[in-house]
Amino acid sequence: MNYIISEIYNEVKNRCMLPTNAYGMGAWDHHIELVYKIATEICEQYNADYDIVALAALLHDVASITNKEYTEEHHIIGAEIAESLLKKYDIEERKVELIKKCILNHRGSRLADKCSPEEVCVADADAMAHFYSIPSLLKMVYVERNMSIDEGSLFVLEKLERSYNKLSDEGKQIINEHYHAAKLLLSKR
Repeated sequence: MNYIISEIYNEVKNRCMLPTNAYGMGAWDHHIELVYKIATEICEQYNADYDIVALAALLHDVASITNKEYTEEHHIIGAEIAESLLKKYDIEERKVELIKKCILNHRGSRLADKCSPEEVCVADADAMAHFYSIPSLLKMVYVERNMSIDEGSLFVLEKLERSYNKLSDEGKQIINEHYHAAKLLLSKR
């Protein structure tokens, strides 16, 4: 399975390099690869299957980097793209379906029930990644969206609060220190 994970890793990274990826390499450097690293580091704590978590983490935002127009429904379209990519390999159908469920249920704005440890692990890793990539969030609000200092810090703070609130209890324990540090830095006196 390491070969398949390596192939998907390269596939997603290469898609991030394409000029059609509106989010640029920042999507890889500051989010997707980070989600992958976090998810594979915490999966044992969650009693989750490493291979499923690794593949789902790599593919969780594949739709957004493939076509910006897919962003709103990227969890749905991403599950379809993942299935198409994974069909090239000899992976059990049960595992492919679980990878798709992880992708479908990773979004914080879609509070779907997560029925497996793999779904919880990938969703938590996706939320946790925001706490490790605050500089990229600040770049987004100040450079790309041209927000004022107060608007930008409030936007990032609210995004981090949403990310924290979507975490499982286990995820909140893992990221708690980072959450409170971010709140302290981004809150107005």
